[in-house]
Amino acid sequence: MRKLYITLSLLFAICGASFSQNTLRSGIEDVEAYLLTCGPGSEVYSLWGHSALRVVDKSSGQDIVYNWGVFDFATKNFAWKFAKGRLNYMIAASTYKRFLQDYTSSNRWVKSQKINLSEEEMSNLLDLLDENMRPENVFYLYDFFYDNCATRIRDLLEKAVGNNFLYPIEDNDVKSTFRDEIGKYMKNALWLNFGTDLILGLPTDKKTTMKDRMFLPDGLCEGLSQSQIRRDGRIIPLLTNPTMVVKNDESALPKKTIFSPMLVLSLLLIFVVLFTIYAKSPKANRIMDLVLFSIFSLLALFMIFFNFFTDHIQCTRNLNIIWLNPCIIVCLIGLILKKPFTTWFKIVFALSLLFAVLIFCLPHSFNYAFLPMTLLLAFRSLVHCNFDWFPIDV
Repeated sequence: MRKLYITLSLLFAICGASFSQNTLRSGIEDVEAYLLTCGPGSEVYSLWGHSALRVVDKSSGQDIVYNWGVFDFATKNFAWKFAKGRLNYMIAASTYKRFLQDYTSSNRWVKSQKINLSEEEMSNLLDLLDENMRPENVFYLYDFFYDNCATRIRDLLEKAVGNNFLYPIEDNDVKSTFRDEIGKYMKNALWLNFGTDLILGLPTDKKTTMKDRMFLPDGLCEGLSQSQIRRDGRIIPLLTNPTMVVKNDESALPKKTIFSPMLVLSLLLIFVVLFTIYAKSPKANRIMDLVLFSIFSLLALFMIFFNFFTDHIQCTRNLNIIWLNPCIIVCLIGLILKKPFTTWFKIVFALSLLFAVLIFCLPHSFNYAFLPMTLLLAFRSLVHCNFDWFPIDV
C-alpha cells in the first residue's frame, strides 16, 4: 500500500509539473503560494515536524501541495541504505484536501502562511518546481541537516526571489547547536534522545546560524517569517502571519516517561555492583558478563560503523568510541573462550574510567545517562583485571 501511494504521488507530481506550465500560459496573477508547517507526529521520522509548499490557481481551482519528504519503506535494502546515508527521498504532490486529511487523521497540526511573491517571482518559483518535477530530479539524496523537506523550500524561495531576498540579521547571542535544536523535540522521548546522542558525533555540536536552523520545519517557519523582500524601493515581509488550518488534540500526545535512561541505567549499575559483591557464583557472574559485554560489543560495532563506514557526516568523529571501543569485542571473545585476556580488560577499564572523568570537558555534548553505562563497563572490566588492591574476588 505504501509503495502504491508513492507511485501515485509520483505520477501526480509529474502532472503537477504540467499544471505549473499551464498556469504560466493562463495567467500568473491568479496563482498564490503558501508555506505549510506541520506539527510533530508519533513516528520517529515525523517527530521533528514537516514542511510543504502549497500552490493554488484560483482561476482553475487547482490546489496542489508539493512535498519533499516522501520515502519508501519497501525500498530494497532500506535499513542498510538508511544507515549508510544513501537513502533516496523524493518530491511528490497531492491535493491540498488530501494533505489536510492525512494530517488530521494523524493528529498533527498544520499552519499556513501566504508567501508574498510578485508575478515574476511566482513565475520563477513555478519554473523551479517544474525543474524539480522532472523525472531525473524527482529523487534526491536526503541529508537531515542540509538537504531535506525544509531546506529545499528555503532554497527554492531564495532562488525565486533572487537578490531581493533578505534574511534576518544574525543574532550572535544564540549559541544553539544542531544537537540542541533536535533535542528540543525529544523532551518526551528520552530514550530516543539517548540513542541519538549516542550515534551523533562532533558535527552535530556545530553552532548553528539562523539559516542553519531552517533545517527544521519550525526553524524554517520562524526564519522565513522574519525574512523580507526588497520590492520597488520598499521592504515587505516574505510571509504573512500564520493561520492554523488543522488543530491537534494535545491530550492524545505521548507523555514523558518516568523511566528515564538515567534512572534505569543508574539502577542497573547499582544492581550489578550489589550482584557482584553478594553473588559468589562464578557461573552467574559469567552469564551476566556475557550479556553485558555482548551489549557493549554491539554498541562498539555501531561506533566503528558510524565513525568510519557511513556517509552520514553527522555521525562521524563520535568520541563515544573512546569507551565503546573495539577492545570490548576482544574481551567478549575472551569470555566466550574462557580465557583471562587480562590486558584487554585493563585497557577497557582504563578507557572507560578516562571517559567518565573527561565526559564534562571533551569537545562533544554527551548525554548524562552515558555516565552510569561507562561506570558499569569500567566496574565489570575491573573485576577481570586481577589488581591486587581490588577487594572483590569472583
